Amino acid sequence: MTKQTIRLLMPQWQGGNNPNYSFGAELLAWLAPDNDQPLIQVPVQAYDGTPIENENGIYGRKQLLAQLEAAHHIIDAHKPDRIVMFGGDCLVEQAPFAYLNERYNGELGLIWIDAHTDLGRIVGYDYGHTLPLGNLLGEGDEEFVKHVKMPLKTENVFIAGINEQTDFDAEIIQRLGIRTAGTEELTNSTESIKEWIKQNNIKHLAIHIDLDVLDPKAFRSLIFANPEAHYDFSAAGTMQMPGLLKLLKELSEETDVVGLGITEHMPWDAMNLKELLSEIPILNNKLLAIK
Repeated sequence: MTKQTIRLLMPQWQGGNNPNYSFGAELLAWLAPDNDQPLIQVPVQAYDGTPIENENGIYGRKQLLAQLEAAHHIIDAHKPDRIVMFGGDCLVEQAPFAYLNERYNGELGLIWIDAHTDLGRIVGYDYGHTLPLGNLLGEGDEEFVKHVKMPLKTENVFIAGINEQTDFDAEIIQRLGIRTAGTEELTNSTESIKEWIKQNNIKHLAIHIDLDVLDPKAFRSLIFANPEAHYDFSAAGTMQMPGLLKLLKELSEETDVVGLGITEHMPWDAMNLKELLSEIPILNNKLLAIK
């Protein structure tokens, strides 16, 4: 029996308070290979120049919750067996992975490939894209956790490529017993993940990829590669693209991959070129008068 796979494009930007995430998501979906999987866009409130507000500790809380509900409505209408998500900030992963865990009777395995844990709010950095994994485990923000009917089992979660742990991260990882592996370990061997799959009998697996796990010196389409800014709130990733691809192929050989999310694509060169093109008169029907 053929399994139904849908692709979702969710150009959500409010979770990182950066409108450029929308363009990154759209370009990501365009770059993906064509096949017969339907591509459905989740409605997202576009940036109109109005700054979003900090609402009870999260910027754009109301918009994020409304968009989360919209994603759930679309998924529930299609009831797919597999979901591919193109984002957007990392919070776009909550709806598809929560659904897939229900779809597979609470036994979904989740590989969180990310330089950061996304387990909860960072003090002084009140953005929703720090919350998705915590929400999925029932440990995140209360309003968002309400949309996770069946939290993932902690033993079914593995964080791969983690580059830095805050004291909060370390506490919750130890308390919940979540398995982790850094980029250096995975470069040498992926056996720890393969053993985790076998030990926990992971038959269905979802994979989250925050492109920030990659080394910004090697892959430039990341927020950490912004040529005009420096980011001190967290560390950049160090994984190389061949290592990421090797990991993904090995995971696909080990078990049934039913979910894939790719997030936080920030194509600076394409965005800067788009801005330049938008200002060229002949491309905008704004021909200058000839003197």
